[in-house]
Amino acid sequence: MAPLTHRHQKILQQLQEKGYVNVTDLCRQLQVSAVTIRKDLKLLEQKGLLFRSHGGASLHNPYINELPVNEKEKIRMEEKMRIGEAAARLIEPDDAIIIASGTTVLAFARSIRPRHHLTVITASLAVALELNRYPETEVIQLPGPLRKTSSSVIGPYAEQMLQQFSCSKLFLGVDGIDPAFGCTTTSMLEASLNRYMMAAAQKTIVLADSTKFGKRGFGKICDIDEVDQIITDREVPDALVKTLDEKGVEVVKA
Repeated sequence: MAPLTHRHQKILQQLQEKGYVNVTDLCRQLQVSAVTIRKDLKLLEQKGLLFRSHGGASLHNPYINELPVNEKEKIRMEEKMRIGEAAARLIEPDDAIIIASGTTVLAFARSIRPRHHLTVITASLAVALELNRYPETEVIQLPGPLRKTSSSVIGPYAEQMLQQFSCSKLFLGVDGIDPAFGCTTTSMLEASLNRYMMAAAQKTIVLADSTKFGKRGFGKICDIDEVDQIITDREVPDALVKTLDEKGVEVVKA
């Protein structure tokens, strides 16, 4: 068995490369039991070197506190703009798409310059107002009560309406991406609506900057292998991109 200090170094090296570690993977790589790895993670957490979560650990606190949309919009603006521009290039003539809520998908909506007919279904008031300016775009605003922190609708009225549609793509904003746990948001009701959006779309494209990786919100949207593509910025570690690729998720760095 490798010395304890050697295991610690290996665990911290994995964290630096990927931003997170998984207990099962560490057991296989270091050839020790899950009990031993969990004791190591507990000790490293006590030293302030990582944060434990169910099934693994991350470099940063994985649990997310919700911020108002006007505050979130000011964070990593340049990265969100590049992500939005990359996503806008995926839109095709006569497309019918769903746009969820969040500041990164709003940056995407601002990057759209429709030259052909485009149908957009959205939960976000800001997205609806942004795209309603274009004569070529038909905007369908989902109904329901508004979440004040995100200025987007939630609830059963929107979920029922989504069951009537079939769209080519969903552009989804998330608060957390954990390869082991999946995609999450801070709201249980928003997570539920997002799942209905996924069911109404042929392809799910997550728009998220690199700070969202290794984090978890309260409401789980889906497992990571239910996502088709993630568009993010260039700061996502290559090792994490490889992990996602092995799970069948295409990662685009904008």
